[in-house]
Amino acid sequence: MLTYETWEDKTQDFDSENSTKGALNVLKWAYETYNEELVYACSFGIEGSVLVDLVHQVKPDAQIVFLDTHLHFQETYEVIEAAKKRYPSLRIKLKSPALSLEEQANKHGDELWKVNPNHCCAIRKVIPLEEELNGVTAWLSGLRREQSPTRQNTQFINRDVRFKSIKICPLIHWTWKDIWRYAHKNDLPYNKLHDNGYPSIGCEPCTQTAKTADDLRSGRWSGTEKLECGLHQSQ
Repeated sequence: MLTYETWEDKTQDFDSENSTKGALNVLKWAYETYNEELVYACSFGIEGSVLVDLVHQVKPDAQIVFLDTHLHFQETYEVIEAAKKRYPSLRIKLKSPALSLEEQANKHGDELWKVNPNHCCAIRKVIPLEEELNGVTAWLSGLRREQSPTRQNTQFINRDVRFKSIKICPLIHWTWKDIWRYAHKNDLPYNKLHDNGYPSIGCEPCTQTAKTADDLRSGRWSGTEKLECGLHQSQ
């Protein structure tokens, strides 16, 4: 298996495939290398819709997990159902936290996302993903460098210290226009909240419309210093 020290040399080959800015080459390599040891953690935003379509082209029965916090918009669940119908061979799993919302409220107080959003994200997203990645080698993410300053140094292949795993990000070179051009060209199902000022979509209580077109994630945890849910804190 490829070692971390040889990844930098290997990633130079990915860019030779220009129609998807290296994404298909990355995915082909990833599934050839890791096969069942690779899981795609998908949020089912527009980047997710694009990456699901690309993944399906490479591995029609790929494992895909959605971290179901039970706080998502109804529109998010609708796009998941649309994806299941369009790609019936994909293994799409909704992963729930150990605590229900009622149990979380009893243990930590009502609306923990307002009082301590980091703790809420840990319970409802980080720990569930940790459970899903236990026993597998690598995971896929739809991160793009353009999305935010915290993501601008993301590579195709990243050592993920937080999850003791390998994080593979095929879309790092894609722009917002690239994403939408591909989605419309291929008539992909997508979250309709994108049409209403929500470029980045997370849990309903912590997601608002974007404050500025220059920062697509400005509607996430608005009014706080929080920038990430905790899944992508380390590369």
